[in-house]
Amino acid sequence: MTKLILVTGATGKQGGAVADHLLRQGFAVRALVRDPAKPAAQALARRGAEIAMGDLDDAATLRHALAGVHGVFTYGVYSAQAAHEAGGSKVSSEVRQGRLLADLAAEAEVRHFVYGSVGNADGKTGVPHFDSKAQVESHIARLGLPATILRPVFFMQNWERMRAAIEGGTLAQPLSPWTVHKQIAVRDIGAMAARAFADPDHWIGRAIELAGDALTMEETAATMSRVIGRPVRYMQMPWDAFEARLGRESTLMFRFFETVGFVADPAQLRAELPTAHTLDAYLRAAGWGG
Repeated sequence: MTKLILVTGATGKQGGAVADHLLRQGFAVRALVRDPAKPAAQALARRGAEIAMGDLDDAATLRHALAGVHGVFTYGVYSAQAAHEAGGSKVSSEVRQGRLLADLAAEAEVRHFVYGSVGNADGKTGVPHFDSKAQVESHIARLGLPATILRPVFFMQNWERMRAAIEGGTLAQPLSPWTVHKQIAVRDIGAMAARAFADPDHWIGRAIELAGDALTMEETAATMSRVIGRPVRYMQMPWDAFEARLGRESTLMFRFFETVGFVADPAQLRAELPTAHTLDAYLRAAGWGG
């Protein structure tokens, strides 16, 4: 492969997974980063990626980064966790940045634009950082960009933030024990993005919901227990306690999980990517089994 792909957020989890898969498959990668001296950026450079310093709010740096590229991978950068840490939702910045990059990609006549959105983005979820991604999707469609939309669900990597408590024997969330919680390994998002770039005739014009597993909360706890080799009990925490701890936006997201849920079907992903991780496989690969 000699196609040059611009990857934004290439030192982050999602962008990093995409850059890794593209490099492994022989694509030329241009990694857009804010700090080229960052260890993760230097590691990409050692693997052969071209490092481009830029900012998603800076049109001049984006035009420079887009020069000569065949494709672009970018993703919605704002999350419930970021909203809480910032003291409130700032989804307008995500929409602004997403639209700007799409506009400039169209101007540069990019041949394939792959956008990492979120599950159910084509519906009105009422979750601010989901609906912002829907706005970016709509803008991409209006521009007529040759695009593929990836819509991942809850990241399995999010359990890492709770690992100490889980290994201590308790998985605490506000969801009902019987609520099915769909999950995806970030690495599989990278794999699907690479597949899209490798087979554009199959993927341009398509959107796919991405889930690698669908487990009730009790099944999630049982999976964790099996992997770590000691009991993990699921505890349903009160919604008000959850909101006090993680903020309004996270609460809206989990209310969506509880009352609506993602439409993604793990079988659909596995038909395209047979190696997609179950939660068990992800935890073992991440070293939870010791």
